[in-house]
Amino acid sequence: MLRLESKKPSLCDSNPVNRNTISRPLAQLNELAKSCYGPSGRLKQVHNGVGGCICTTSESNALLSKIPFSHSILKLLSSCVLNHTSRFSDCGLFTTIFCCSLIENLLKTNSVPSNCGKIFTHFLNTCLDYLNADYCRCKLKVDFGSSKTLLAILRSVITSKPACMLTIKEADHITAVVLRAFLLTIPDDTEKSTSLGRMIVIPLEGQQLVDSAVFNGLLVELPKCQDHKQFSAVRVPSGYVKVALFGISMAGELSDVGDGTLEVICDVHPEKATLDQLLVMARQLVNDKVGLVMCQKVIHPAFKQYLQGCHVIVIDRIGVALMDPLVQVTGASAIGSFQNCIPSTCYGMLMDVCCLKFGSKQFLHLIPCSGTVSTLVLCSRNETSLNELKRVCHTAEHVLQLTLRQPLALLGGGCTETHLASYIRHQSTSVSDCTLSVLDCSRFEYQIMADTFCHSLDSVARALDHDGSEVLIDDQYGHCWMAQPHPSPYSDWIDMISRCGCGMHKKQENMNFKVLGKNNHIVAFEGCSNQTHANTESFVLDCFAGKCNALQVAVETANLILELKYVIKDPN
Repeated sequence: MLRLESKKPSLCDSNPVNRNTISRPLAQLNELAKSCYGPSGRLKQVHNGVGGCICTTSESNALLSKIPFSHSILKLLSSCVLNHTSRFSDCGLFTTIFCCSLIENLLKTNSVPSNCGKIFTHFLNTCLDYLNADYCRCKLKVDFGSSKTLLAILRSVITSKPACMLTIKEADHITAVVLRAFLLTIPDDTEKSTSLGRMIVIPLEGQQLVDSAVFNGLLVELPKCQDHKQFSAVRVPSGYVKVALFGISMAGELSDVGDGTLEVICDVHPEKATLDQLLVMARQLVNDKVGLVMCQKVIHPAFKQYLQGCHVIVIDRIGVALMDPLVQVTGASAIGSFQNCIPSTCYGMLMDVCCLKFGSKQFLHLIPCSGTVSTLVLCSRNETSLNELKRVCHTAEHVLQLTLRQPLALLGGGCTETHLASYIRHQSTSVSDCTLSVLDCSRFEYQIMADTFCHSLDSVARALDHDGSEVLIDDQYGHCWMAQPHPSPYSDWIDMISRCGCGMHKKQENMNFKVLGKNNHIVAFEGCSNQTHANTESFVLDCFAGKCNALQVAVETANLILELKYVIKDPN
């Protein structure tokens, strides 16, 4: 018997953003993000209660996409962060920590101005104007004529994820091969092509990470049932290999003719007629000197056997994911029918094809005549580190693409955050009455909001420490410094530091240090100018475009949450 229940009315929660209701869930999300932040961040295992795949990671996109949030505010925050990472791939944890800290620190003041969003936006614009200014002291220009800065950016991205479980030698190796793979995606002739190519990552479990290698062109996995080393592809007179690429099923099923009713004349066998049509096309391929045939789906055994007998390499079941890279590598157009003759313009060309073996797998290496596709064979000892490495390599590729578009990098290791906080404190000491009038706030409210904004930036820098180190800031550059925990009772903890977090500055005798977050610290910015640094390879650097957008998303999301007045829930 069907049981009917009346619909429940929607629940309306007024004033959802207050210290009593939001502090606990927001603090839990903030602590989760902080514990994962940086090279020494703690790993998290995410799995559901009914079984399934277990994900071990500290990467923001993997965490936030797999954790089901029940609180509406956390759902909104996580969706904003995921939208940022879908566009920039980097700085997801930074966005989460900074946004949560802004809301938490403001609610702790017990005096939230009605126009707090307007004041936060003012500080955001001050930061962005400074970061884009020529006199900014926490950014570097990236020279693509030298690999030092590029290697530093890549190493910072790759070593920030401890689940990769890399030694120093392995980190250097994977950094070098990722950079080489990315450079192969840049077109040689920018007048003909202004778009970047693609880096295809092939994960290979069980091999040593130093076995990872990069190849120009594309690797297509071959089935184990045949010895492909004996194949020699037919070549055109120029020595190249002509390629035909099919985007339909070549198995000869009637289901491929489309929807609707199929009328068959008596004594006509549709399967035989389809096979005859396939063999007609096979003869055309042989006559056109095609040396390699690839199909997204299944190829009929008779069609395959005929072509292989004519020394044509045939690969089927390549999947939809490789279709676009194959078009880029070969220059071929995907053929969508076997009922008509193939135009000569549909064929592509390859410089050569050869077989490669990695571990227990065989690959067909497609070497392009001229292309912007590279293949990175990524090896690792176990599945956990391999999955994290694959995610990190895609992030690294995206960071390099953003850096190529805007060749700038920000200082990492918490130095940009502490430097920006020092800059905001410096600017807030001389705020004009005109600015206060535009923001419609008193000088006291402005100072409270400035302290909240700066403490939130400082909390991101402090989140890099997970071992009880003392986090310091200097009075010359406003950079972040880490003093090792448990120093000797006969030495000062200042003696335990040598370089700042980004690696740009060494400790100097005339430097003064203070504990980060305990006292407002103002750096003398007058008369300061950017210095040129020759050895940037050892620096810790962040993506400029990603960090700037992360700042903007964090502040705008905090403003949106703080301005919420009602949350309506449907309990049905």
